[in-house]
Formats: sequence, structure tokens, C-alpha cells
Amino acid sequence: MSYGAESAGTSPNAEITGHSEKCDEALATSLPHNAFSSSSVFTSGYAPGYAKLNKRGGAGGWSPLDSDHYQWLQVDLGSRRQVTSVATQGRYSSSDWTTRYRLLYSDTGRNWKPYHQDGNIWAFTGNSNTESVVRHDLQHVIVARYIRFIPLDWSIEGRIGLRIEIYGCAYWSDVINFDGQGVISYRFKMKKMKILKDVISLKFKTSESEGVILHGEGQQGDYITLELQQAKLLLQINLGSNQYGSILGHTSVTSGSLLDDHHWHSVVIERYRRNVNFTLDQHTQHFRTNGEFDHLDLDYELSFGGMPYSGKPVSGGRKNFKGCMESINYNGENITDLARRKKLDVSSFRNLSFSCVESHTFPVFFNATSFLQLPGRREHNMVSVGFQFRTWNPNGLLLFSPLADGMLELVLVEGKVSVHINVTQKKNTRIDISSGSALSDGEWHDVRFLAKENSIMLTIDGDESSAVRTTTPIQITTGGSYHFGGFFQRTSVSPSQRSFQGCMQLIHVDDQLADLHAVEQGRMGAFENVSLDMCAIIDRCMPNHCEHGGRCTQTWDSFSCTCDGTGYVGATCHTSVYEQSCEAYKHLGKTSEAYWIDPDGSGPLGPFKVICNMTEDMVWTTVMNSLPPKTSVTGSSRERRTVLQLNYSASMEQVSAVIGSSEYCQQEVTYACRSSRLLNTPDGSPYTWWVGRGNEKHFYWGGSSHGIQKCACGIERNCTDPKYYCNCDADQRQWREDSGLLVYKDHLPVNQVAVGDTNRPGSEAKLTVGPLRCHGDRNYWNAASFNTPSSYLHFSTFQGETSADISFYFKTSAPHGVFLENLGNSDFIRLELKSSTVVSFSFDVGNGPVELSVRSPTPLNDDQWHRVAAERNVKEAVLQLDQQYREVRPAPAQGHTRLELYSQLYVGAASGQRGFLGCIRALRMNGVTLDLEERAKVTPGVKAGCSGHCTSYGMYCRNGGKCVEKYNGYSCDCSATAYDGPFCTKDIGGFFEAGTLVKYSFGSEVGAVAPSSDRDAQISVGELTPRETNLMREDLAFSFSTSTAPSVLVYVSSHTQDYMAVVLRQNGTLQLRYDLGGLKEPFVVDVDQRNLANGQPHTVNISRVERSIHIQLDHYPTATYSLPESSDTEFNLVKTLFLGKVFETGDIDPVLIEKYNTPGFVGCLSRVQFNSVAPLKAALRSRGPASVPVSHQGKLVESNCGASPLTIPPMSAATDPWHVDGAPGFPFNEERVIPDGVNRNSAIIGGIIAVVIFTILCTLVFLIRYMFRHKGTYHTNEAKGAESSESADAAIIGAEPPFTETIEESKKEWFI
Repeated sequence: MSYGAESAGTSPNAEITGHSEKCDEALATSLPHNAFSSSSVFTSGYAPGYAKLNKRGGAGGWSPLDSDHYQWLQVDLGSRRQVTSVATQGRYSSSDWTTRYRLLYSDTGRNWKPYHQDGNIWAFTGNSNTESVVRHDLQHVIVARYIRFIPLDWSIEGRIGLRIEIYGCAYWSDVINFDGQGVISYRFKMKKMKILKDVISLKFKTSESEGVILHGEGQQGDYITLELQQAKLLLQINLGSNQYGSILGHTSVTSGSLLDDHHWHSVVIERYRRNVNFTLDQHTQHFRTNGEFDHLDLDYELSFGGMPYSGKPVSGGRKNFKGCMESINYNGENITDLARRKKLDVSSFRNLSFSCVESHTFPVFFNATSFLQLPGRREHNMVSVGFQFRTWNPNGLLLFSPLADGMLELVLVEGKVSVHINVTQKKNTRIDISSGSALSDGEWHDVRFLAKENSIMLTIDGDESSAVRTTTPIQITTGGSYHFGGFFQRTSVSPSQRSFQGCMQLIHVDDQLADLHAVEQGRMGAFENVSLDMCAIIDRCMPNHCEHGGRCTQTWDSFSCTCDGTGYVGATCHTSVYEQSCEAYKHLGKTSEAYWIDPDGSGPLGPFKVICNMTEDMVWTTVMNSLPPKTSVTGSSRERRTVLQLNYSASMEQVSAVIGSSEYCQQEVTYACRSSRLLNTPDGSPYTWWVGRGNEKHFYWGGSSHGIQKCACGIERNCTDPKYYCNCDADQRQWREDSGLLVYKDHLPVNQVAVGDTNRPGSEAKLTVGPLRCHGDRNYWNAASFNTPSSYLHFSTFQGETSADISFYFKTSAPHGVFLENLGNSDFIRLELKSSTVVSFSFDVGNGPVELSVRSPTPLNDDQWHRVAAERNVKEAVLQLDQQYREVRPAPAQGHTRLELYSQLYVGAASGQRGFLGCIRALRMNGVTLDLEERAKVTPGVKAGCSGHCTSYGMYCRNGGKCVEKYNGYSCDCSATAYDGPFCTKDIGGFFEAGTLVKYSFGSEVGAVAPSSDRDAQISVGELTPRETNLMREDLAFSFSTSTAPSVLVYVSSHTQDYMAVVLRQNGTLQLRYDLGGLKEPFVVDVDQRNLANGQPHTVNISRVERSIHIQLDHYPTATYSLPESSDTEFNLVKTLFLGKVFETGDIDPVLIEKYNTPGFVGCLSRVQFNSVAPLKAALRSRGPASVPVSHQGKLVESNCGASPLTIPPMSAATDPWHVDGAPGFPFNEERVIPDGVNRNSAIIGGIIAVVIFTILCTLVFLIRYMFRHKGTYHTNEAKGAESSESADAAIIGAEPPFTETIEESKKEWFI
């Protein structure tokens, strides 16, 4: 947002000119000797007046009497000046210099403020010898009259020595002192003002935490108010709203904190229409006001310093501002100058002063090693102390006093003030009282404590009504000394806490205000490591470094972010928990499901839920909308169209991100009509249109191209009436329909549909807008191949000042190489493959180089994809490899935090470094994907794209599926398996009724039974047909479920008498029968004594190699059997495989036919595989040409009811991070992961629910099976053998999902 020449943070009069060339005068050199002062002087030749840069007077500079941390050198600039730089030098021709120092500044020589930079009290780097000058340009200009240099470290060989210069220029402004009564009224030239643009700037300083700085309002409800609340700045603005009066126009924004520090703070408010820039002390917030209006309608006046005196009662009891303001400008008018010249109404002031009345408080700043000891009355029977404190720490020692016969302490415990008194005289008496809450909020809090004989009272923040009193009889005798903020002596009585970090002021002992000037001069009391006349409190949560809604909490030294419920993790909630797309989930082996995705990663878009459909050849992302299918529309006309608004399960920005990264998107639209015209083709003005992204109207319909006013039938030339380009435009009384796909990505998604022709008698329309569906992820597969060590890609400078994240995939055969690098003056950032097992992340933000390294236990140059993720923020740096190995390095507590780069970003090589050979893919920096492919197309030595994904992702193709390379990724070829689906994990199975059989012929012979399948899917059966007909080995695997026995499950015949059969006997047990010749009777194995005809799924794996047979049933151990020595080992001339029943000519085992073949298998078979043949899958997928060797007889319904659940162990939380175990009630956490076992309460409740469901399912199954048996749809005239009796454990079927329900549903679907 631009506001002309004025920049945020400066007033329109531009009194502060910033770092311009003009503001660079040497301010200290020309000052007289007496403008310099110091804490002490070594001898007269070392006086502070000699501390001028490059001067050699006296002893050649200033040195104090003692070289310790209590020394300072002070310069009085004579009047307030702008200061832009400082420079230091050691004492001439000596071993004395200062290596590190701090800078304090003040208007009055009191109430010092330390110079801040990057959120810390800044320590400047000083000198390393006597002559060289070290100059520092200040990150932000300061305005002050007094400057203090505080040496922190100095020369090891000598002592503190200093010569200085201060650079800057003059500063002038009008100052007005507000007494809390007076208000300046700026009257408008007209009674009512409609203001489109505002620029308001001012500076203020105050010791009060509440007060109205400016206010204006209008009779229509518009207003603008800037006020202090709890020492924060609150801007409230209302431009009005159409709805509910002006309530919806109210906008409120808060900025800053700790603004009651009696230091100057600069405010600029820039508004143009509804866009507002709100700047406080160089920190700008951009926002848009609520409501619909652009003008601020104000009446009569704008008041500064409080609410206007209009005779009305003051709303809300708001306080007027008490403190100082300067450089008040409103839309080019200098308000302070007008007030000085008495051009404004200042009658409410009792005494208008144009100089700032300074605060009389004397703050004391404590760190963890500080204390302040003050004297009090000795051997007195009353203790009376009072003080104000502010801190971020919930615990600390406020006051400790040894009594003549015990001790007294005031401590902060969990944000409450607690008093502990222990008196040992005569008998031990202990008193504990506490008051207050949340007192560690950084604000000033007042404590008053009074203890006298038999009465103790503790008052917090002057609230007498809630003061805590006790009347316990106690005799107190004072010890005469009071330790504030710390007590480190080892004595017989000691406090429960030793130190305090924070500030105190207005300290009263024995009802007398302590004279801290006398303490500073050493005339009374004692102190150590305290800073007097300064409160160096910092709000580390303002501005908030916690991103994406993370909650900031702080102590005195640091802050931390709580990311629960945000969908992000990390020290600053920067990194998204979720993958960027459905494509990414697929490549983690995930199956079709609803997932949370975050397309821009660490960017501003939040995560949202989509449906991911992983098909065999692509991954579809589906975003649902709110419009019900076939929404009826009546009563609309051209003049009054019915507008149907579509809301999506994601924001428009989120949907746009999905569309932008996808290769293809579509959305189906259907307009069903009766006497309702759609586009009014061929030449008319459209009755109906739709609105897409960008709020543009579109006059084409699904199936047509953008800009062509037609429907699908108009493009294909098959409309009901060829005179029109849409079926509905024929305006017929019968129901007609125009439907098709909208595929032009720039117009999607459909946000609105305006229908305009349903107001005639009998006229009606029904509208359906399908979900948005997209496939392909151009960001995820955006790759480049680096073919020479000197090849690289270059991009614009990486902008990641305070937080930066970089992630990418790489694949290489080389043992080393630089992935990317970006340089600054001294700052840099680099990611590198250091060796075949080490990846390093190095950077410098001004504190010196930092390097993080992660070592992999296996080589990284294995030509497989590896993922690198690096992040740097103000709290820490993190490097992670393959989502497993990681190193974390905390940032220094104080130091530079901004990464300042200027060169181009180099990818694939670096200056003077060894280049990278291999592929880099999906390179994202701060959530933005770099287009490597586009840049690679025009760069020699670099090729767009990268091949060879199966080495990394082939493991996801299960059950013998083959990985097939694609340009963007891979797919699984399941044609040679008994499975289907994107990962070859979907069971292919069928339901067999009595008499149903599947026949698969080996070799060239095709079965005589004509196929009757209606399935549309095709299969490459050629690959399934083995050429060998004599077998030394068979591998048979299948699963089944049934409730009836006996039956034939699998039978393999031959052109000889050899055969193999798996049957269920009369009692439901499984039997394997082999006859390979050489035996009088077939070799029979009774696999198990359990009844398997119990309705539950069972898995069978049988393998024979020559004489050795291995059989595994379900999850039981593998059993091994051997064919007798007299048996042949070769299965000769394999002919046909039957499933469910045998229908074969030639020699067949008579026992098999008599005992097991009638009436046939009834139930489900699934995932049947014999060597390389999947006969059941071939039967279900075959369209039935003469060349296909598979056929079936009877009703065969596709169903997976025979499949036992495929059990895959859950991923650990470390490798499955998108399942967030967040706070209860947060929508990103729909599947809670309990990594270490099941919660006990949940298990008990689940057990009870399971028993109830078990009982209900048993009843349902019994009823369904009863109906199934008596109302079967298939009958056979074959002689029925004795039916198997119902097994005793058939009821166990209730423990698993009842397969019979699935059967019934499948049958209905098949026979309709």
C-alpha cells in the first residue's frame, strides 16, 4: 500500500530525516570539556573531556579509577539531537581500550533507556587496539540530549580506555505537556467532514498506562480513537456499515506494550479508504477496516489528549492523557504549532506548558545477580514497606529482611505476592499470606505491606477492599536492613528464593521514600549489579514472533511459543505439520482418504481438509462445496436473477493454491431444465451465467471452451434441436439437460451461478455443481538435473530476515556438492552435501558462522530420493534429513537475528565451491516453490525434470506389483498380481453362489464355457499365461470365507491324471490333495482340525518345491510336509484351474466329485494367485474375447468379502507427523494417535461397546442368513449331496463384519 512520498514511521513534516547524508555531523568533537562526565577518573589527565575521537590531549583519552562494570562515560549534546551512528577508539598510545559496550540515552540525564536492536538490549563490538576506529550505524535513529557509554569488556593487557564520536544532526519540535485535564480541540472548517484519506502522526511519552490520545466522532456512528489501555496502544476506527447500524463497521487493533515507560514513542496512522497502516516505533501493521464504507464522517472537531468537552457525559469513564506529546500532525496541519500560536481551543488547560514535565520516579533494574540493601529502623515493633514492581517472571524474591528473632520475606510465587514471617521468640510462630494474581504481566504493580503487633496487612495495586489481613498474635522486632531483589548471603535464616529479574520504583521503607540518589553516590545502603535510574524491561512477545496464531509466553530472558491447535510446529510455529498435497501423501504410501494439506507450507495459508483419491495412474484432490445436488430454481427472470452462492470447504485463497499447483482441474456443472433457457444461443443474451475466480462472469457451460458461448452438445453438434447450442435453449416442456466439465483452471472454481429464466408457468430448473477435482502437483515434481560440477541455477535474493525455511528432495551418486547458497556482506546461508553420509546447514546472521550437520547411517549417494528440511528463526536453527535424523541449535540469547543477504540465490553450486551433480526436486523456500524446471530450460548444463523414481518409491508397490517410471513420479503395475489399486493392495475377490465356477485354461486351450461377465475393465491377460506346462514348483495363495461345507476351493487339473486340490471337508476342516503319479492313492494333508466354515475370512498359502510342501493357514506358523519317495515330483501337462466347483472332462478323482463337488462352493474367494496367474481377477476384469483363457459359469459378483484385513503396523509419531496430537476440540486432530498403547478408559468403554455391537450383529446375521437360505435366486437340478450341518461355532461370524451383508448388497447391485 503506498501513500505517496510519506513513509511509515516519520511525520509528514519529516523532522527525523533518517539515515540521509545530511544527518551525519560529528556532534561530540566540538563540545566543551564540561559536556563530558563520567563515573570516575583515573587521574586528571584521564578526564572524560579528553575522550574525543582522534584527539591526543591529556593522557590520550578517558580511563576510570577502577575497571569494573559500574563505570560510564556521559556526553551532554546541549539539546535534543538525532543520533545516527557512534564510533569508538582506544586511549592513545596505551594498552587501554574497550572491546564491548552498551549505549544509554536520555532527554534529561535521568530515566535512561538502553539502545535496543533485534529485540535485545544491544551490546556493540568495540576496539581491539588503541588507534583503529570502529563505527556502528544505528539500526534506528534515536533522539536524545544525553548519551552514555557503558563498558562491558576491555583490554586484557590494560584497563578501560575510550575515545568516542557521536554522529547525527539537529532536532527540533514543539512539545505540549498534558496534565490529565486539558484537551486540544482541532475544529474543522466545516461542521461535517467526509474524509477519504487521513495521515496522523505524533510522538508521546507518559508514565500512565491509560489515557485517550486522540478522538473524533460523527452523528452517523463513525469514529476514530487512539488510546492507551494497559500500557498498550489501541486504535479503534469505524467507517460505518449498512447492516445493523454501525456495529459491523467497528475495527480494533492493538500495538506495542510497556508504553508507560516515560520514553518517547512515535505513532503514524495512514488511512486511504478502508486500508490502514498503523505504525508504532517502526513496527507497522496493515489492516482493512470492517464494514462497507470508505469515508470517515466526523462532526465539528478532532480532540487530542482526551475526549472532547461537548457537554455530553464521557463514555466509558475514559481517562484523559497525562504526559507529553510532540510533533502532532493531522493531514498536513501542525497541531502543536497551532496550539503554541493559540490558533486552537486550549481553554480546558489550567496551565498550558510547552515543555515536558519529567517523571519523579527513580526505577531500579535487577538481574539474576542483583540486590539493593536499604537501611530501616532497628528494634522497632512495626514493619512498613511499599514499592512498585514489574516483571515477566512468575517467581522471584521481592524483599527479604532478617528480624531480630526471625525473618520476613515477600516473594512472587506463580504470579502472586506471598508474605512469609517466621518469629522464633518464645515459641515458633509462622504466618503465610498471599494476594494478587497474574502479576508477572510486565505491568507496574503496587505492593503495600504493614505488620505491627497482632495485625498484618498486604495490599496489592491499592485495592483496599481485597487487602489480605490476619490478626494472628505475633511480636515483631525489626532487624534494621531490607534487601530488595536479591539476597545471596549465607546466614542462619535465608529466603525461599534468592533473586528477582525486573524493575522496582517508589520504594518506601518505614513510610519514607528511599533516597536512591544517595544510594547511587554511596552515602547510604548498598547495591550490586543493579542499574539505577533505568528499567530495561523488554516485551519479547511484541512484535509476536510466534507465527500462524501460536501463543507467546515469556520470562525475563526469553519467550516461547505454544503451537497447540495451529497445525504448525517448531520454536516459532513456523513449519507445517501437514504435507503440501495429496501427491505427497501418496508418496508416503498413504491410501485414499480425507487428509489435511498445506499447499504453501510455512506461508500464510492455513491447512485445510481435502479428499485424496489415489487411483492407479493419478492422484485426485477433491474440494467439496455447499450446493446440494439438483437444487431447484423457480421464479427467476433476467431482471431478478436467482443467485446461488457456493461455499467451499476451504477459503478461496486455499482453493486457488490447489488449482495453481495442479496440472489439471475440472468441475462438472449440470443444468436440468423444463421450459427454462440456459445461454439463449445462438445469438441471444445469456439467461444464466456463472462467476468464477476473480469474480468474473462467464457465459459458457460445461463441455465448452472458455469464451465460446456454447454447451457440450453445441461443441459436439448433437443438441436436441440443432438450431441451438444447448439442449435447454430449445425451451421444450420435457425435461432436458446440459452437463459437462469446466476445465479452464484460471476460471475455477465456480463461486456463483445466476439463473434467469424460471418465472414462466411450468418453468423450472435444477442445478448441480460438482466438487472441484484436480490432479498432478507441479510443485512436488518440479525438478532439475545438474549434469556438470559448474552448472547452477540462479534466482532472486532469498528474503528470510527473521525466519527462513528451506526444504527439497535430492538424488545423487556423487559424494559431495553444494545444494544452494546465498551471500550478504558478511551474512550467508548454505546447504551442502559434505560427504556421502553428511548434510550440513551453515549460516551467519552477524554473530559468526554457525554450522549444523546431520549424519546418515547409510550412504546418501545411493541414487535414491532424500529429503532435507532446514529452518532458522530467532529461537533456533534446525536441520532434518529424511524426517528422521535432526540437529537443533538454539540461537544465542542476545545478538543479531536478521539475515541480510544481497547476492543472487545459487542452486546447484556456489562461489568457489564444488558443485552438485544429480537431481534437486520440490525446492521450497518460506513456503514458495522455486520453478527449477522453467529456469533449467534456458540454462546450459542443467536439464529440466528428473527420472528414476522407482528406486525410492518402488517399495510402496506391494504384493508383487511392479513399479513403473513416469515423468512425474511412478505408478504400480498390478497386472501380474491378484490385487488392484494404486499400491496393489486392494483385494480382488468374488461372491460364489451354489454352482458358480471360474475356469482358467493354461497354454493355448480356452475353456468351453462361454464367459458371461459384464465387467468393463480390461486386463492384459497375456502376461498372466505361463508358457511352461510341466511344473516342479507351485505357489498358491488365496483367502476365503464361507458358512457351508463340503466344497472345492481350488482344483488344478492336467492332461494326465496329475492334479492338485484344496477342499473343505464335511466338518469344515481344510484338506490339500496332491496326485503327481507314482502313488496308488492321492497324497492327502489335513491342514488343521478347526472348522473353517465359520463365516470368517481365512488366508491360505501353499508352496511346493519338488517333494517339500509348505502350508500356512491364517497367522499360524508354517507347517512342512513331504511327498512320499514313491511319488513323482513333476506336475505334468497342467491343463485347467477351477475355483468353486469342478466341471472337467477326463480322469478326475472320484472321491473329489462324490464328496466335495456338489452343490459347489457358496461364499467368497479373494486374492487368488497360482504361480504368476490371478484367475479370479482375470475372470472379473475380462471382457470376454475368444483369446482370453478364463471364463465363468453361474453368477459371479465382485466382492472383497473373502479378504482378511491387511494388517499394516501403524507408523510411529516421528514418521507420521500429520496426525497431530493437539488440544481437544481442535479440528486438525480428527485421528488422535496414542503411540504407546491404548488408553485404559478408552479400552474399557470400547470393550463394552464391542459386546453390545456383537450381540446386535449376531441377531442381524441370523435373520439375514435365514432369509438368504429360503429366498435364494439360483437353483440347480444337479443331485444335491448331503448338506453340511451347521457348525457349533458359526456364531463367531458376529466377531467380524458379517460377510453375508456384503453379499446381499453386492447381489442387489449385480442383478438390478
